[in-house]
Amino acid sequence: MSCSHIAEIARLQPPRLSQSVHREECTQCFDNQDSPLGIDVCLTCFNGGCLDKDRHHARTHVAKTGHAVTLNVKRKLRPSANRADDEEPPAKMKKLAIVEDREEDKYESKTVLKCWKCDAENGLELPDAANDPHVKSVIDGVMTSLSSARQSEVKAWEEEITACEHTLMLEQHATGHIAASGLAHCTKCDLKENLWLCLTCGSLGCGRQQFGGIGGNGHGLQHYEETRHPVSVKLGTITPEGSADIYCYVCNDSKVDPDISRHLATFGINVQTQTKTEKSMTELQIEQNLKFDFSLTDEAGKALEPVFGPGLTGLSNLGNSCYMASVVQTLFSLPPFRQRYFPTAAAHWATCSESLPASCVDCQMHKLADGLLSGRYSHPRPHRASSPSTPKETNPLAHDTPTPIFQEGVRPAGFKALVGKGHEEFATMRQQDAEEFFTHLVTVLRRHTKKSGKDEKQEPTEVFAFGMEQRLECGECKRVRYRVDATDTLSVPVPAREKGKDEEGKTLYEEVRLKETLDIVTGTEALEYQCPGCQKKVIATKRSRFSTFPQVLVVHAKKFQLVNWVPAKLDIPVILPIDDILQLDEYLGRGLQPYETELPNDDAAAPELPQFNEVAMAQLEAMGFPTIRCQKALLATGNNDAEAAMEWLFAHMEDPDIDAPIQTAPSGGGGGPEPSAEQIGMLADMGFTPAQARKALRETGGNAERAVEWLFSHPDDSGEDASSGAGASDDQQQQNGGPGGSSELPARYRLKAFISHKGPSVHSGHYVAHIRTDEGWVLFNDEKVVKADAESVRELKKLAYLYAFERL
Repeated sequence: MSCSHIAEIARLQPPRLSQSVHREECTQCFDNQDSPLGIDVCLTCFNGGCLDKDRHHARTHVAKTGHAVTLNVKRKLRPSANRADDEEPPAKMKKLAIVEDREEDKYESKTVLKCWKCDAENGLELPDAANDPHVKSVIDGVMTSLSSARQSEVKAWEEEITACEHTLMLEQHATGHIAASGLAHCTKCDLKENLWLCLTCGSLGCGRQQFGGIGGNGHGLQHYEETRHPVSVKLGTITPEGSADIYCYVCNDSKVDPDISRHLATFGINVQTQTKTEKSMTELQIEQNLKFDFSLTDEAGKALEPVFGPGLTGLSNLGNSCYMASVVQTLFSLPPFRQRYFPTAAAHWATCSESLPASCVDCQMHKLADGLLSGRYSHPRPHRASSPSTPKETNPLAHDTPTPIFQEGVRPAGFKALVGKGHEEFATMRQQDAEEFFTHLVTVLRRHTKKSGKDEKQEPTEVFAFGMEQRLECGECKRVRYRVDATDTLSVPVPAREKGKDEEGKTLYEEVRLKETLDIVTGTEALEYQCPGCQKKVIATKRSRFSTFPQVLVVHAKKFQLVNWVPAKLDIPVILPIDDILQLDEYLGRGLQPYETELPNDDAAAPELPQFNEVAMAQLEAMGFPTIRCQKALLATGNNDAEAAMEWLFAHMEDPDIDAPIQTAPSGGGGGPEPSAEQIGMLADMGFTPAQARKALRETGGNAERAVEWLFSHPDDSGEDASSGAGASDDQQQQNGGPGGSSELPARYRLKAFISHKGPSVHSGHYVAHIRTDEGWVLFNDEKVVKADAESVRELKKLAYLYAFERL
């Protein structure tokens, strides 16, 4: 059948390099190009839509946008590469080569152009259209472009590495060619692998011991200490494209050498002839993280039973994404999130005003809800008859499994890209802290709600909100000050009491009851304080209590110690109350009592500065940070959390203006100079209102980078009242309806879920989630979803990192 809309097809253009092409998966559900109907890619905006008769996202996209020409993409696995009995044996392998699995080697794709104006129900297929050279160039552009999913996969294996002055200004000494591959060895020992070539003098030195048992005696580092030659390249990681593992010892970090080809030529190495024979540092890091897996067998060694159905869908590992998967599974186990995003998915998809679903936070949350809760994607992984199915068959970043019947899991690549967009850490594919991601995700959802003009109190994120009452009492005049800080998590310090070491020399710690950690958080603490009533420094006492209780209490167990300013995780067992029931009545604050006298407001003493959180300031100054740095850190992180301020300080130690005075405005001003229209416009382009942008810039002295951090830390601040400083949090909470939660008693909770972690640091290793269901505890380990045995629940509960308690 011919099409009368050829003129429109002739105007189509291939995707630009900067455009994301959603050809692998529908942007509104997890149907993908491997499904029988495939995916329709819009040839105008390159959105991907499914053809399911119930959801019909491709048809909906055509109706909403008027983009009538699509490319249907279907993909299937090529026949098994396993050799049949009568086939010739493969050629003998002559050298080790680690090569990337290419999609075209594993799959074959079928494409056909479709016109939806000719058939508004299903789209008219035009199989002969590909014969036209222009149409063929458009199709080729779609199929060869870096798809949105592939962009995420590439990032999963590559860190964000930049050049440094030492690679850009490298000086070389011509010392002749080095020995050929296979003959070269460390100049100080006989090691022939894990070799690093000094790009200054050509010396070969072995590296340090690496993950996976790769040997090394550190002679490359020793060479730097002796010569101060800064830059080395790892042999075996050099590719014809000019990529390689390059390390700068001065910067103590991986770097890029833009002129690596010329620098290697000095020692007789032609990059065009190189073959990658060793794993890069990033590959080794991810491989190590995957090894921190959790047992999928019970006490008797029997494999745990995989489970399938609604609410039992796994999340495929995108590469260091287990922190995200564990948090997302926990959120969607809660009724408020299920009710908000699952039943209303179809209605939202039909009415969403965003031009691209991939750019809409609501669309991606509805997509996740549909994927996890519908049960449509929760089924055993399909596998070829010729070989048992393995997770790595379709996802190289999956964990090894002891049984071939786990599910594939849905790939939340679009959700991760959108939620992490613009964030210094979550935009990368590095391993992250699950608690930090939880806080970030709640902030993103609240910011989107405010931007959409919806009632924030009706959103599911409100189930986490509660207030912590801070009471400060002067030790001399006995007057007091109260404030209420709004928060979503309760961070409890877990005391470390060593009790010995195990057979491997690992430190063992005494058990700590959860009630003890709550007593510590709500206990009395003495600190130095400049009393505005006594007009001198005094010893004051501070105490925290719950002002309100949340519907869902998230407890963050802080089990760390700083080793060279790097937080190391400690495996301290935390014992929960009997039956996992938590009673919090005794921790409710009562506010200002009739017999108490309030401390005077000390704004007059320093009218030009906001009122800083006294407790947080005292904790930061006790760690040795200068006062001006502590104040800046609190301003940038919400003025209520010493831990967040400390992390900000570590990240901004090298800022040139870190010790510069805080720029302030006269009383009644906004806290800084009037920002320029360009600065306001830049922040407005990121989705903030002009009022929010103006206030953030005023509060941060016109520093755009700090203004963005301030905005992320103040998601509830509309910016309309630009005269209020950081000390106005109580007034803002009153305007916003309070900090959230309820002060009604009893405050009784039961454990709903917990997130556990294995590894030396929360920024490495592996996270999983255990969730209580009607049928018992279920373990969510990326794409693997299994019934959890009682023993593993009992043991892992003690070592959990995050707990989610539901109010009864």
